[in-house]
Amino acid sequence: MKFIITLCLCIQSFFGVSQLFQPKKAYTRQDTLRGSITPERAWWNLQYYHLSVKIQPNDSTISGNNLITYKVLKPAQTIQIDLQNPMQITKVEQDGQSLNYKRDGNAFFVELQKKQVVGKTESIKVFYEGKPRIARRPPWDGGFSWKKDSEGNWFITTSCQGLGASVWWPCKDHMYDEADSMLISITVPKKLQDISNGRLLRVIDNPDDTRTFDWFVSNPINNYGVNINIGNYVHFSEKYKGLKGDLDCNYYVLPEDLEKAKVQFKQVPMMLKAFEHWFGPYPFYEDGYKLVQVSYLGMEHQSSVTYGNKFANGYLGRDLSGTGWGLKWDFIIVHESGHEWFANNITDKDIADMWIHESFTNYSESLFTEYHFGKEAGAAYVRGCRKLIGNQEPIIGDYEVNESGSGDMYYKGGNMLHTIRQIIDNDEKWRQILVGLNKVFYHQTVDTKQIENYISKKAGINLSKVFDQYLRNTKIPTLEYKVENGGITYRWTTCIDGFSMPIKIENAKGKYQFIQPSTEWKSLKGVTELKIDENFYVNVKKD
Repeated sequence: MKFIITLCLCIQSFFGVSQLFQPKKAYTRQDTLRGSITPERAWWNLQYYHLSVKIQPNDSTISGNNLITYKVLKPAQTIQIDLQNPMQITKVEQDGQSLNYKRDGNAFFVELQKKQVVGKTESIKVFYEGKPRIARRPPWDGGFSWKKDSEGNWFITTSCQGLGASVWWPCKDHMYDEADSMLISITVPKKLQDISNGRLLRVIDNPDDTRTFDWFVSNPINNYGVNINIGNYVHFSEKYKGLKGDLDCNYYVLPEDLEKAKVQFKQVPMMLKAFEHWFGPYPFYEDGYKLVQVSYLGMEHQSSVTYGNKFANGYLGRDLSGTGWGLKWDFIIVHESGHEWFANNITDKDIADMWIHESFTNYSESLFTEYHFGKEAGAAYVRGCRKLIGNQEPIIGDYEVNESGSGDMYYKGGNMLHTIRQIIDNDEKWRQILVGLNKVFYHQTVDTKQIENYISKKAGINLSKVFDQYLRNTKIPTLEYKVENGGITYRWTTCIDGFSMPIKIENAKGKYQFIQPSTEWKSLKGVTELKIDENFYVNVKKD
C-alpha cells in the first residue's frame, strides 16, 4: 500500500488521449537506472536467490551475501546489481573468482570474466554490509525499523514497497523479473526469532550466541515482498480447507497480544473463503499463509503478510467508507491479504501500473463485504469510499522511472472496477473474469494493456475508452441532460474524445434500463427526470 502524489498542471497527449494532466517531474539518471530494463538487466533472466543476512541490532547494521542465479538470454559481460546508499557491496564473485565492479549511485555494474553463453545457467555471489536506511514512516516511507517491545526485546522489521528491496539487500531491483524461488537465511540474537516468507526449513544454533532461520519460498516472488520480522514471537496455527486442499495458516504475535490475536485472526478463514470464491485458489499453497505482527500498520509481503492494526476492526478503528460496513472486519487482514492475488500472484512489470495491485485489492474489500454481508453492503462500501478520491492526477504514472501514479489507484480504481461490473451486468461473468485473471496470469508479471484486453475480451465489450477515461484522465464523466419535448436529451461531457459508456437509468416504471450515451446528443421519450444507477461512478448535470 503506497500513496505517491505530486503537484502541477499541464496538457499532454498520452495513449492518444488529450487531457488535463499533472506535468512530468524532472527525472534523474538514477530514476532511469532503477526504473527501466537497462541493457545490463535485459540479457539475463533471474531464477533464484539465496539471501543470507546477519542482523546486528546493537549498532543497527547488517552484513551478508546474496547468491544470484540466472539464465543467459543473450551475450553480454556486464551485469547490473542494485543496492542503495549507504549500503556497500564489498565483493562480487563468480565461480570463486573476484570480479571488478563500478558504482553509479544505487546501481553496481559488475564485469564478468567468464564468457556468458546463451542458454547457460550461471550464478554470482554478492557480499555486502552497512547500516540500512531507517524507515521514516513505514510502510509508506520504508526501510528498517529498529524497535523494542514492551518487555525491552528487539522488534525489528523491514518494509520497502516503492523504495525498493535494494534499500537493504542487493538484487535485480525491477518488478518485471522475479526469482522463481528463494532461500532466505536470517541470523539473529539467540533469544529472538526471524519470521520471513515461505516455509521454515530449519533453525541453526550458532556458536556465537546467534541463531539462523532458513525460510524457503518455492513460488516466484517480487523483491519488495521479501521481508524480515524479528522479535520475541509466540506462534499458533490452523489448517484452512480450501480449494486446493489444506492450507497451513501460521500466526506470529508478541506474547502480550496472543489472546487478542486468537480472536481477531479468526477473520483469516473468512477472508480466504471470500477471496477463493471471487479470485480462485490462494496462489501460494506450497508456501502457506502467515500473518505476522509488526510495529507499523502492515504490508502485503508474500506468504508473510504483516499486521499492525491493533487487533481491532476497521482501519486503525475507522471505517474509511463512512457506511459502517468497514467496521465489520479488520482492514489490514482483508486488504493486505487481498494482495496475495493482486500484487503477489499478478504483479505489475512497471510500478507505473501499480493500479493493477491497488485497484483490484481496494475492490476486494467491497467483495469481502458482499460475500459476508450481502451485495448491497459491498456496493455501499465501495460507493462510500468515493469521498476519498482526489482526481488531481492520473492513476497511471510515468513509465521506466520507478514512478507510480496517484493514490486514486485505490478508491477511484475500485470504483472504476465496480462501474465495469455494472456495464457487464452479469455477476457470475464478472466473478469468472476475476478468477480467470488469476488463472491466466498465474505467477506472472503483466502490464496494463494485458489486463485491459483480457477484461474486454471476456466481457465481450470494448472497454478501452472506459479504462482510458478512469486510468489516464483526471475528470469524471458527466451525464448531461435536459428535459424537452416530452422526454430528455442527453450526452457525455467532461470526458475523452470518443467516450461512449452504457449506463443504467430508472425508467417510468420504476425499473432500471440501459441507455447508450455518447458525446453527441441523443433523445429518450417518456422520461422527464434522469435518475442513474448510483453504482456507476459518474456525475450527472441537468441543464
